[in-house]
Amino acid sequence: MREDLKEILFTEDQIRQRVKELGARINEDYAGKSPLLIGVLKGCFVFCADLARCIDLKCEIRFLIVSSYGFSSVTSGTVTIGSELDFDIKGRDVIIIEDILDSGVTLEALRELILSHCPSSLKICALLDKPARRQIEINADYLGYICPDEFIVGYGLDYAECYRNLPYIASLKPEIYLRD
Repeated sequence: MREDLKEILFTEDQIRQRVKELGARINEDYAGKSPLLIGVLKGCFVFCADLARCIDLKCEIRFLIVSSYGFSSVTSGTVTIGSELDFDIKGRDVIIIEDILDSGVTLEALRELILSHCPSSLKICALLDKPARRQIEINADYLGYICPDEFIVGYGLDYAECYRNLPYIASLKPEIYLRD
């Protein structure tokens, strides 16, 4: 698996420190509140778990399966939401937890869906931002790192459902994802 990697972009220690910083900001911004964290599966599961442990507030954690990639390395442009919201968010302070903000297509569709349910507030927390791929203008309120325009794996991010278990974030060699 490691032979498929081009380079490590963010180490396990760097990620751990940045997640603690993001948690501290959320603690400060939501002091006295009980935010609802909505994790975007599947890629956010590691980030969301680590971030939630850094948030010292009473908070609810929910997940939605949302995708526009499937098994491809580029967005299809069609967003699939695995299930409708089966929980009430009206009047809640909502934070979407996303692994990577890339084209913006997936996140914008989810943002619109959540806003249609009238939350009190809505913020986005993304571990990574790849602005070079943006198709829709959308930004994270809480951001870990800006990353290069490369195919990124590890720490929950995958290629064809593999590499999620890497404890760091790395770029994948092009010959791996371009051979399909």
